[in-house]
Amino acid sequence: MSWELTDEHEMLRKTVREFAESEIAPNAALWDKEHYFPTEVVKEMGELGLFGIVFPEKWGGAGGDFASLCVAIEELGRVDQSMGITLSAGVGLGANPIYRFGNDEQREQWLPDLVSGQKLGAFGLTEPDGGSDAGATRTRAELQGDEWVLNGSKAFITNCGTSMTSIVTATARTGDGISAFIVPNGTPGMIIEPAYEKLGWHASDTHGITFDDCRIPVHNQLGQLGQGFRNFLAILDDGRIAISALALGCARACLEHSVEYAQQRNAFGGPIGRFQGLAFQLSDLAVQVENAHNLTYKAAWLKDQGRPIGQAAAMAKLYSTEAAMDATRVATQVFGGMGFMEETPIVRFYRDAKILEVGEGTSEIQRLVIARNLGLPIT
Repeated sequence: MSWELTDEHEMLRKTVREFAESEIAPNAALWDKEHYFPTEVVKEMGELGLFGIVFPEKWGGAGGDFASLCVAIEELGRVDQSMGITLSAGVGLGANPIYRFGNDEQREQWLPDLVSGQKLGAFGLTEPDGGSDAGATRTRAELQGDEWVLNGSKAFITNCGTSMTSIVTATARTGDGISAFIVPNGTPGMIIEPAYEKLGWHASDTHGITFDDCRIPVHNQLGQLGQGFRNFLAILDDGRIAISALALGCARACLEHSVEYAQQRNAFGGPIGRFQGLAFQLSDLAVQVENAHNLTYKAAWLKDQGRPIGQAAAMAKLYSTEAAMDATRVATQVFGGMGFMEETPIVRFYRDAKILEVGEGTSEIQRLVIARNLGLPIT
């Protein structure tokens, strides 16, 4: 049993790294400063096939494995976390619900554009009063004739307000529990609220959504009535592995930048990397990066083998995201005063890292999942 990456994975890594360093890295700081969502580059990511990695050729995908998607997300995240989350959300939260729970008609209508990366989908689960407690959904859907009428609000929704957005899949309470629905972009009554002013992920698109008597055809119901919440939780398991890969990219970047700086920066007559106090911090960080890598790709391997992933996904997400936070703190310390200056990428990674411990389930939720899988009677 091995979850070692193959030559094909490493070829993909090389391709994505070259793209990220040539097309994203030179612009990432400016996009961050201007809070600019680079539509043209996201479409280039689609042309490179990144949004279709895990989907079958029937829908225009490459038929690849989940580990390949993690490689792509890690490499984008190593350069720019905003572009990493754009890919992660576009695949896992945008296209995946349609692929896994849609009927053939829905797949034929929406998947080709989502898989090609020429359009983006969004995932409307979180609400202003329901983050970690996602089961506390208040948005309601009422069947009126041959239409569903949605009323309620969603919060912190990625990729819902871009010029590329084609659909939002949203959960809402029905008489059978919590169900899911496909809401096309531009549907009257679906109001995309102004973009959030965020701590980080400035080049990632994030908005709230209000549904005000939003009417959609009855055939836009996604999956069985009453199964929407359960289905969306399954989507989140996949997403936690993807976020782990994104966090791994952040931690790896901080390690690489710090080692380079420690070799070049001179103080007290030589490079600062010769001091044990600094060298040991980077040694510890290297161990964390290696552990995050192993947890991430073990969880991806389990998914590709069709085995249960809940516990592995929670462990990977918990460890990798906290490692990313540690990495940004260590890197800032290594860079000293320059680590506080916007002209270094460390500042951007520092701001971007915190949300990794929150999105797709907080660290506390991951610990709950792990504890329950240990058989503990935790509430």
